[in-house]
Amino acid sequence: MAAPSGTILIGKSETKYEQLVLKLANRHGLVTGATGTGKTVTLQKMAEGFSAAGVPVFTADIKGDLAGVAAMGNALPPFVNRAKEIGVEYRAEQFPVVFWDLFGEQGHPIRATVAEMGPLLLARLLELNDVQEGVLNILFRYADEQGLLLLDLKDLRAMLAELGSNKELQAQLQAAYGNVSPASVGAIQRQLLVLENQGGQNFFGEPALEIADFMRVDEDGRGHINVLAADKLMKSPRLYATFLLWMLSELFEQLPEVGDPEKPKLVFFFDEAHLLFENAPPALLDSIEQVVRLIRSKGVGVYFVTQNPLDVPDKVGAQLGNRVQHALRAFTPREQKAVKAAAETFRANPKFRTAEVITQLGVGEALVSVLEGKGAPSMVERTLVAPPGGRVGPITPEERRALMRESPFRNKYTETLDRESAFEMLAQRAEASAKAAEEEQAGSGGILGNVLGGILGGGSTSTAGKPKGRQPQSMTEKIVTSAARSVATSVGRQIGTAIVRGVLGSLLGGKR
Repeated sequence: MAAPSGTILIGKSETKYEQLVLKLANRHGLVTGATGTGKTVTLQKMAEGFSAAGVPVFTADIKGDLAGVAAMGNALPPFVNRAKEIGVEYRAEQFPVVFWDLFGEQGHPIRATVAEMGPLLLARLLELNDVQEGVLNILFRYADEQGLLLLDLKDLRAMLAELGSNKELQAQLQAAYGNVSPASVGAIQRQLLVLENQGGQNFFGEPALEIADFMRVDEDGRGHINVLAADKLMKSPRLYATFLLWMLSELFEQLPEVGDPEKPKLVFFFDEAHLLFENAPPALLDSIEQVVRLIRSKGVGVYFVTQNPLDVPDKVGAQLGNRVQHALRAFTPREQKAVKAAAETFRANPKFRTAEVITQLGVGEALVSVLEGKGAPSMVERTLVAPPGGRVGPITPEERRALMRESPFRNKYTETLDRESAFEMLAQRAEASAKAAEEEQAGSGGILGNVLGGILGGGSTSTAGKPKGRQPQSMTEKIVTSAARSVATSVGRQIGTAIVRGVLGSLLGGKR
């Protein structure tokens, strides 16, 4: 049995097939369950369904076993038997997949500039306190005013060095924006070193990712499944969570309003979602809640995948209309609380007690409730999840390399670009300043020599013998120099790129 047009088959309950309505798929969703209960297989099944319907997908591959969606499925007995059990025909398939990797090892590199990340997300990534975050905001503002592009981490490091060592600049910025203490700058530098040691420098730079490259379909009209290799990335969980949040903000900022389309323009699976919300300040949680609520009108569906439903704050969970709940354990008080909380989020079914069933579900079983009709949630049903068509499990390194060679992006993101930015511009300024000081020192020494020579009788007072160092400016020269500096500063501020950005761009008032 194929899913009717406009729907994605999830599985079969006692009375009916459970299907996700594409028109309501951008109302977001939640997939939860303990380790080993079948969350990854459910995620793969849903991703395949969206791809077959022409909807591009982005998902992280935490353990490496989601990559199998790129290979032809195997008619293994458990999958064939499950298909027969729910009354569908098992069909092995292979889906169009593009592999990505922040480290550029198991997929195409993904990069963003420091400016695109913005001070708020960067402060979270560096785990800065409020005072240090304030200094980072001042740095971004100063870079903007001076036309200093912040592209990669060496640009940021150069700016921090300038801020930390230039007392005149510190006084200038303090008068305009607030205190910039060397101690705060030093703390940011140390956190930046930690980020670099975790491989963060691989993410910042150019060419920056074009979000449109995540939203492609193949020649058969199937959406590309973009798989982010995250097994190594998970060793830096803050980088992982911040990167995915940056992606959401970029999608929100760049995509036009489309209302409620017949199917989503992109579906975004946020695996290990608890990493996004752990220790997040209230302001950031408010911003995440607003993005989840408003990005729906951009045609993007966001599906959080996590072990415990309590991992998702209530104000975010309230926006997640489509729910798949795998088994939970209830051995500890926290686990019992999670079971109760999960049960209360479903529309009750009089045939069973939801809280009891959650602890009794087998592998590949789930409680499912999806939006239907005018957007009301369906009654929760105990459901056997349908088997995926692609391979379940990892692919070999040779298979991955072959797929990457056939990728349309095999040459676009491979080579790193390093155009002139803050690092080079500050280095040029320092060189020019050192040269001017050297010339001034040489000039001063020559004048002194002439004076002493005149006193001692050995100096020359002729024009030809005068030093070639810097001469005092006339009043006219001083006026012209002052005016030139004023014009240069004004022009520089007009052409300076809008580097200072908040986490959500236009949502917080900023536009590209």
